[in-house]
Amino acid sequence: MGLRFIFMLTRNDRTVPDASQQLQTALSLGVRHMGFKDIGLPIEQLKGLNAAIKAGGATSYLEVVSLDRESEIVSAKAAAEIGVDVLLGGTRVDDVLPIIKGTGIQYFPFAGRITGHPSVLEGSIEEIVESAKAITAKDGVHGLDLLAYRSAENVPELMKAVCAAVSKPVFMAGSIDTPERIAVIQNAGAAGFTIGTAALDGKYPASGKDVPSQLSAIIRDVAALNKHLSPIRKKNLSTASAGQVEGLANQLQFRVARFEGSSPWSFRQHDDELFFVHRGRLLMRFRDREEIVEPGEFIVVPHGVEHCAVALDGEASEVLLATTTS
Repeated sequence: MGLRFIFMLTRNDRTVPDASQQLQTALSLGVRHMGFKDIGLPIEQLKGLNAAIKAGGATSYLEVVSLDRESEIVSAKAAAEIGVDVLLGGTRVDDVLPIIKGTGIQYFPFAGRITGHPSVLEGSIEEIVESAKAITAKDGVHGLDLLAYRSAENVPELMKAVCAAVSKPVFMAGSIDTPERIAVIQNAGAAGFTIGTAALDGKYPASGKDVPSQLSAIIRDVAALNKHLSPIRKKNLSTASAGQVEGLANQLQFRVARFEGSSPWSFRQHDDELFFVHRGRLLMRFRDREEIVEPGEFIVVPHGVEHCAVALDGEASEVLLATTTS
């Protein structure tokens, strides 16, 4: 699946007033994971926001930043009422698990000791790792939310240690605002990360400070890390040498060619061939008959069948599809 980018519609631990507008921008760019907090907007608006996220084909997240037990319980109940897909954050696991049981919500609480606003992760690497192991051992916990860049410890080492210590996915949150930090997160073995304020405030290195430019840059950088960028460029038959271009997709070889005259009689030992005529007319000769293939038509030549292709009317352009085993 690759590293997951979760766009948080939040600033300073509050859902932004224009969250619905930012949501539509993110959906149009192909963001498929989006989250918010249970404060900043009324519950009915958050329900509408959650419904819009799901209607757009994305996964919804609610992140808890409460520091006291009562507030965290309220947040967990809000997550159940709103109907989010994933609940992030919070530290009172034993209080939250009974609330979300049976709801289908995936739960990723914070590891370690969380204090202050904005939240800070306290404790040594060893203490945080032990916390992570204890939390993920509980039934109903699907993974962890780690405020790695809010720790005073060696952040890359902290992330690697936590990811290595648990068998469940770990999301990194807080103060992630550069491609270098995203790369470190991937290298540590994390499943994903969140960015909110950095993108909304134009802090991520991009061609512009507006949200579309910010999100586009993050998506591009994540795609590059996940090796989801294509190195293949378009090809033009009219400028190709030897009058043909070739390519490969899923072990299927294709060739677009223009030719004159006739090809020699030949056959393939193991694989069928498909000839699609793009321009001109093609005469396909077999030992028992001949077929004229017009533009927009195609003909399949089974393996082992001798055939000879002839360009009628001077020149023809064809697309040939065949597997690469012969």
